[in-house]
Amino acid sequence: MNGHLSTWPAFGAGQTILEKRKPCTAPDPRTLSNDRPATSISKPRFLEQLESYLRREQQSLDLTRGNVQELKLQPYREVFEYFIEDFKTYKPLLSSIKNEYEITLARQREQIRSLEPLKSMLVTVSEQCDQKIHAMREEERLEIRTLRKEKVALLRQIDKMKMDKTFLQTQVAKLQKELAKQYYHYRNESDARKLLISDMNEMKFQHEDAKRSRSQERTSEDPAVLSLALKMARTDLAQTQVELNTMKANYGDVVPRRDYESIEKKYSELLSKADVLQNDFDKLKKEHEVLLDLNKQLSQQRDAFCTNLAQLERSSTPRPHWGKCAEVLPGGYDNWITVSEGRNSDELVDVLLSELGSRILKESEFFEGKGKGESVAVHLRQEGQVKNLNLSKQDVVNLIREVWKEKVASDKEKDKRSRLPEFFIAFLQKKFDNAATAMEWSYTVHETCRMHRLDEFLHLFYCILMDEVDEDVYHGLVSLTSTLEKLLTQADTENKGTVTREQFSHALRSGFPLKSADQIQELIDTAELQLKTSEDSVAYRALFPEAEDWKSGHFMAILRSQHQAEKKQYLKDLRTELWTFTKVTVDELKTAFLAVDPDIGSKTMDNYVSQAFRIPQEQFETAEALELETILQQLQAGDIKRTEPPRQDMTGPLESLS
Repeated sequence: MNGHLSTWPAFGAGQTILEKRKPCTAPDPRTLSNDRPATSISKPRFLEQLESYLRREQQSLDLTRGNVQELKLQPYREVFEYFIEDFKTYKPLLSSIKNEYEITLARQREQIRSLEPLKSMLVTVSEQCDQKIHAMREEERLEIRTLRKEKVALLRQIDKMKMDKTFLQTQVAKLQKELAKQYYHYRNESDARKLLISDMNEMKFQHEDAKRSRSQERTSEDPAVLSLALKMARTDLAQTQVELNTMKANYGDVVPRRDYESIEKKYSELLSKADVLQNDFDKLKKEHEVLLDLNKQLSQQRDAFCTNLAQLERSSTPRPHWGKCAEVLPGGYDNWITVSEGRNSDELVDVLLSELGSRILKESEFFEGKGKGESVAVHLRQEGQVKNLNLSKQDVVNLIREVWKEKVASDKEKDKRSRLPEFFIAFLQKKFDNAATAMEWSYTVHETCRMHRLDEFLHLFYCILMDEVDEDVYHGLVSLTSTLEKLLTQADTENKGTVTREQFSHALRSGFPLKSADQIQELIDTAELQLKTSEDSVAYRALFPEAEDWKSGHFMAILRSQHQAEKKQYLKDLRTELWTFTKVTVDELKTAFLAVDPDIGSKTMDNYVSQAFRIPQEQFETAEALELETILQQLQAGDIKRTEPPRQDMTGPLESLS
């Protein structure tokens, strides 16, 4: 029938249709008679041919290939084309429908291809998690092994102290017994000595009496006188005997003063030793309790890490094959080897993100405006679409150098530092004399810096714009270069652009007195490697960048890397000093700074504390305590550095206890 499309089998085999009826028209009332017989619908012959052709094509397909879905789709396309060719009236509509479906499928394929790098990124993230887990597991094993050894050593020391205490108590008891024996011995000796003296005196008196009696006999003295003398002698003897008994009663238990002082001295020494041993025992007991608490905390952390490890092992993916990236990135395999040499997985992810971001940035014609709210940065306050200027990386670097140069001059002239976002947008408006053009430059520079994460110069400018890093970090890194270059220029008295190796080493030690000998040697070796010279002279001018974009070679990269490592160690020492605090006050932070860096000036310390709490110095007394992690994160965003070499005994909380 002309102009009529069969609807079989939408309404079943028992469906009736009216002859010569056009679709989408009302039925003729004259034909709505019950007397007219209905016509039964059967499957059209053309439909049977198409279905038969479709079955044959599907049976002839090779489903072992990789693109099975594309192969299965091809017979359906051919059947649909036959269907379009047969129905001339609907051919334009059906052709447009087919074209739209083909365009949509092509777009979906492009989107799938564009999302394939995300798969590699997920694999990289899983690898990073594996590495962190292994590192944490190794650190945990080492810590547990160290704690076990320390615990065994402390238990042995406690046992030794207990044995020493028991031995000393035994010695004290033995000495007390010996002292009692000596006391009795000396008392008996004293009594014997006194008795001996008494006997000697009595014998002496008897001898004198005998001599006197013999002399009297010889002289024939008067008997009355002799009896009186005898009476007086007996009276003196009785009085002497009384005094002797009194002395024995009063001083019978007394020992010699020399022996008493010697014994008292020994007793004092033993008592002091016992006090020292008791104090040591109390300290060991407290340290043992602290170690038990630490062991309990470490056990809890170990259980948590094991749980996280099990979860990560269940969700981990295989290690990625980074060589596949060479087929996607521009430059091919050689360029990928150059870019990826010496980088870990995290840095390789940054490389891929930079390349992907650069491609997306080039393909975008407009940026979506962030709005004009207070939460939006000043240089991004724009509604609607902003044109992408597609600036090259070198154009952006040149503009940023010009911005820093103008800002340093402006801050010096005003004697006050302005915020970079406000100065940046004001600089662009002044340079181009057009608010719309200035905003286009602002968005383009902002997005370019955000995409180039591996470029330290651009990424630091982006972080300062977004208030993630303080501007002092940039000036501190620039100061590293200027300080060293000034010292080397002073050493180059003949202005030849070269200095001796000894002068170069002396300049490094003078400019960076806090660096260790290993760090100084690393800088010297890097400079010689970069200059490719082994002579005694060093062409120092080739080490410094002509433009302030930090593309000067390995020497300046190592210098900045050491600066960041020193800052990281400084913050690590602060964390070690404050590890017992959950929240930290202003006074506690000042005490920690003095403990870690005793030579720090009061002005510098106030600046660091003000940056840590994000408040001016006048509000220190009313400042509330902040979380330790918050304080360390805010200090990380600034330019803090040590004023004296780090102490060698700051190795951790366990060592500080001992």
